[in-house]
Amino acid sequence: MAAQASSRENRRERRQRAYRRGRRGEFWAMLLLRLKGYRILARDFRVPMGEVDLIAWRRGVLAFVEVKSRDSADSAIEAVTPYQSQRIARAAAAFVGRHPRYQTDVLRFDVIVVAPRRWPQHLINAWSA
Repeated sequence: MAAQASSRENRRERRQRAYRRGRRGEFWAMLLLRLKGYRILARDFRVPMGEVDLIAWRRGVLAFVEVKSRDSADSAIEAVTPYQSQRIARAAAAFVGRHPRYQTDVLRFDVIVVAPRRWPQHLINAWSA
């Protein structure tokens, strides 16, 4: 019985650590985008059909950004599964539907890789919907 409780606590601690690491990664990704001149429109945009970590806009480009905390860009791209990219695309469609002023903008799907002791890497147009 004690082993099960300990196992549950370890899983909860791992989830909490992963959540905090993800939030830190989103902070650094937002900072990078702001320095590049993007305006952050939404963070953790969620609808029943999907979610997007960051939505940013600059000069007619609406970027839907997935933030991955990984050691390399390759592993970050691999971490965006086809199912996840579909969920992000559906959430993007919902966002544009709610904000019609962005319907004429170029829609783009980016990934920002946040790795320990490195500047975040912005992978522009990482996939297409």
